Amino acid sequence: MEGIQVSVERAGMNNNIAVIKVGGYIDTTTSAELEHALDSLLKAGMNRIIIDLGNVDYISSAGWGIFISEIKGIRERGGDLKLVRMIPDVYEVFELLEFHYILKAFDTLEEAVRDFDRGTSFEEKPQAKDVEPSGDAATMSAGAEPMVAEQKTTVSSADQRPRSIDDKIREVVINNPDAGTLKIKKLLASPQYGNVKIGFFELRRRLKELNLDSKSKRVEFFKQRAMSS
Repeated sequence: MEGIQVSVERAGMNNNIAVIKVGGYIDTTTSAELEHALDSLLKAGMNRIIIDLGNVDYISSAGWGIFISEIKGIRERGGDLKLVRMIPDVYEVFELLEFHYILKAFDTLEEAVRDFDRGTSFEEKPQAKDVEPSGDAATMSAGAEPMVAEQKTTVSSADQRPRSIDDKIREVVINNPDAGTLKIKKLLASPQYGNVKIGFFELRRRLKELNLDSKSKRVEFFKQRAMSS
């Protein structure tokens, strides 16, 4: 490991969002530099902050502690702290610690900037993306039953009518019940499933909404479908 690299840039429509780009790893020996960058921004009145973790290989409890300890004060000032571009290994720890209930995370810097500029909440964002053009898809829930209902309404054109992303995720899981998140992401991007391009974070959110966010749940879903077919 090579320590930590920290730089600060500006973003947003009015250039009023601070982007802290971090590289390397964040632990007790390196976290002070990141903490200093955050403190400097807050003292300068910058309360809209994005932490770009795209080049961070590892975050210890000390690193996560910086974000959690700062978020309350930032929000009390009317600002927010968002994380972007976490690699899968880092994101899995982030989710395992259940910090996704406290901090907002995005696949790209552009998404986080739009969330600031538009004032979109973390809870609303995935729901907005789930809206499909067709009437059937608009009434679908996150469970397994909506796919059955959709099949009943598309008997004559099931092969022609576009499937929703959630349907394709279910199909991938049925065909590959032991696949991990990255494998599911790769399979969705294949021609077999319509070359679906989906970010790792968004896929994790959708899997959670579909109650398929662990291998055991995906295997159980596969078994239920196999028994009912």
